[in-house]
Amino acid sequence: MDERTWVQRLAAVATLDDPVRRALYEYVTSSSEPVGRDEAAEALDLKRSTAAFHLDRLVTERLLAVEYRRLSGRSGPGAGRPAKLYRRPDSEVAVSVPERRYDLAGELLAAATEQSASSGQPVHDVLGEMAYNAGREIGATAGSLAAALDNYGFQPRPDDCDGWRLGNCPFHQLARQHTQLICGLNLQLLRGVAEGTGDDRYTMVLDPGPDRCCVHAARNPDNETSEADTTSYPRQPSTQTTGKGGIA
Repeated sequence: MDERTWVQRLAAVATLDDPVRRALYEYVTSSSEPVGRDEAAEALDLKRSTAAFHLDRLVTERLLAVEYRRLSGRSGPGAGRPAKLYRRPDSEVAVSVPERRYDLAGELLAAATEQSASSGQPVHDVLGEMAYNAGREIGATAGSLAAALDNYGFQPRPDDCDGWRLGNCPFHQLARQHTQLICGLNLQLLRGVAEGTGDDRYTMVLDPGPDRCCVHAARNPDNETSEADTTSYPRQPSTQTTGKGGIA
């Protein structure tokens, strides 16, 4: 999963707007073997320095990967330096407008199904725990609750009680079609995020409404953690929702 922000991923994809860079990307990714600078330059009738510049920019944006290999097949003294070769990366860059995180939901659902099959635990229970743990990692990496919510596309907006309404659901289409399952995943994920950041000023609760995420970051009274949350956020709470109509 690409941990970069939406802006960073968008910038990466935007580099392909340059026609030379896009042509190099298409040439490399359509090749069955890694491609060297000389080959790419000759194939597209470019100067070697021009090809090298654009290829390295694609690597910087994680749109291509690099490996080094001696093309002569020789090794040892006198074999020369390994050539820098470019290939399709194992990762991918995905951007949607508005921001969606279906890759995260897919990873959690697949992992939960696999573990459920091997352990015999209900998928729903496993999914809740996995989502919570994934949220803790996200929160610890982000450093603050606001940063984590923003980085993952939740678009936090202040409410009237010093809490946050989340203006965007990164799992929008899934939540509309599988409301109870996905909103439960989302709730556990965000409870884990809050735990991971160490921010105990908010309690994540289900509060679906039109044009927003189903989870609300409600401010705890007097900035204190409620009694129910003193031993960290529960991992398998009730996740009943009021129906599909209010899910953003």
